[in-house]
Amino acid sequence: MKQLSPATRARYFRRQLVDRLMGGLCMLAAGIGLALLGLILWMLFSKGLGGLSLSVFTNSMAQPGAGGGLANAIVGSIIQVGLGAMIGAPLGMMVGVYLSEVGKESKFASVVRFVNDILLSAPSVLIGLFVYQIAVEPFGGFSGFAGAISLALIAMPIVARTTEDILRLVPQAYRDGAVALGSRENEVVRKVVLPAAFGGILTGVLLAVARIAGETAPLLFTSLGNTNWSTDMTQPMASLPIAIYRYAGSAYDEWVSLAWTGAMLITVGVLLLNILSRFSHAAVAGKTGG
Repeated sequence: MKQLSPATRARYFRRQLVDRLMGGLCMLAAGIGLALLGLILWMLFSKGLGGLSLSVFTNSMAQPGAGGGLANAIVGSIIQVGLGAMIGAPLGMMVGVYLSEVGKESKFASVVRFVNDILLSAPSVLIGLFVYQIAVEPFGGFSGFAGAISLALIAMPIVARTTEDILRLVPQAYRDGAVALGSRENEVVRKVVLPAAFGGILTGVLLAVARIAGETAPLLFTSLGNTNWSTDMTQPMASLPIAIYRYAGSAYDEWVSLAWTGAMLITVGVLLLNILSRFSHAAVAGKTGG
């Protein structure tokens, strides 16, 4: 075996040292991140579990000492987030399909992609103000519909970007094979490309739902909040983020305890959605061999 020169050996050991040093720094950063996440979860559960009771899920928001809960806020969040996802997810999927399969590198597709990137990075409070101008002020009042629209505008670019990226990962051979068998372009997309990318698209939808579930700023300008039980989408509607926002700064210990409980419930819901997205993607990838 050829002997290494002293200079070569020195470079080799220096590279090994740098490699181990950078690996150690990466592990340290990961450890710090996990430790901070653990502290956040510990604080949420230690403070949130204290206020957890059946009345949280059965009673609406009420004055201090009246035995109030978060039932109307929980239901309001489910309705608004659900409707927002039902509006934003299909629109985002259609945009992603256009960018990946139809427009591709055309000038219009580049403009759409650029606008989508702007929406991805736009502060949610600006989206809330925009929806206020188009769906609240013209109709003379706050409403659950306006809240759902603002959440849909936040979810749509997330789903669009995820859909485009996942569809680009589908092998070109799938498309070529379908075309060779006589399939039209729309059939290739519907029957070949979309089923192959279903797991990734579903993951993107779940992540978008997890994102909008904790949004507060856009709802303050659109659905406003409501201390009473209401499922009327044309009226102001309660939501967990707004309830937390209003209760957290209160001087009443009961309301502060409910704010911690609401924050814990949102965190658990977001964690479950993220875990579900991981499992759904892994399950579909296992079936397709991807």
